[in-house]
Amino acid sequence: MTPGDNGASTPEEDDPFGYLYADGQARGAQPPSGGYGYPNAVSRVRAVGERQYPQQQTYGQQVPPQQAAYGQQTAQYPAPDAQQSSVPTGSRMQQNAGRRGPNTKGLLIGAIAVVAVVVIGISVAMFNGDSGDDAGGAASPSPTQSKSTAPHPKTTASAPPGELPKADAADSSVQLAGGAAPASDVKGAEAAGGTYVGGLNQAGASATWSVSVPEEGAYTFFMRYSVTGEDQSMTITVNGKEYGSKADLQNYRHAAANDFENGWATTFVYPDLKKGANTISVSCQAGDKCNVLLDQLWVKKGHVTR
Repeated sequence: MTPGDNGASTPEEDDPFGYLYADGQARGAQPPSGGYGYPNAVSRVRAVGERQYPQQQTYGQQVPPQQAAYGQQTAQYPAPDAQQSSVPTGSRMQQNAGRRGPNTKGLLIGAIAVVAVVVIGISVAMFNGDSGDDAGGAASPSPTQSKSTAPHPKTTASAPPGELPKADAADSSVQLAGGAAPASDVKGAEAAGGTYVGGLNQAGASATWSVSVPEEGAYTFFMRYSVTGEDQSMTITVNGKEYGSKADLQNYRHAAANDFENGWATTFVYPDLKKGANTISVSCQAGDKCNVLLDQLWVKKGHVTR
């Protein structure tokens, strides 16, 4: 049966939605007056092509209105995305572009600056701690260098704990006078660099040793020397007082005249020394025989021979 030609047909053969199409409308099809079993059902349906959708605008572009396709159901209300903010998409993009994430570069620079400050602070604290005085913690003034023309005083010979002093005759702890002077042309001296003291063979020549001992008492004073030809003897003075006898400087090696290289030997005397600093002098006085080379000086506790 063709609508419009044969008149009314049975309800199940009628197209209830014929009024929605152009050919149905041409044949006078009308929407049902009673709806389709639910309220306002007819008002929810429109003919094809009558539904107008709101225009969507993108940034910088005009989008033409869309039409529903044939047979596509249309809704009375706009799609959910149409209910979103009216701000254009392009504007939202610009707003989002203005929002930046955390400034990680700035945080990194700040962290490096903090570490640098801490390191500098520790360095300054360590420097100040090292330069402080042990007693009060105050910084010690920087020493200044100066030149002095004054003669250097003779030092006092000392030894490590448990040992007694020993010195080279040309050492700074020995004061030379009256023509006595260091020399090194004769071999065999045991002093540093083979240096000994010569020039003692004239009246007034002397070598005075400043020595410190741990306690008062009897000591043995040793001298290493060299003589040739006949035996020699010289004056010993202890703390400004002449010792009771001369230093016996014999030619134990039987060295020929002027053969000092083969005349090295050792002799000793028994002085009493006070605790602390003492002076012992070997000098050439009237009546002495002083053709002697003086190598080393040392002391031992008590009266010993070696």
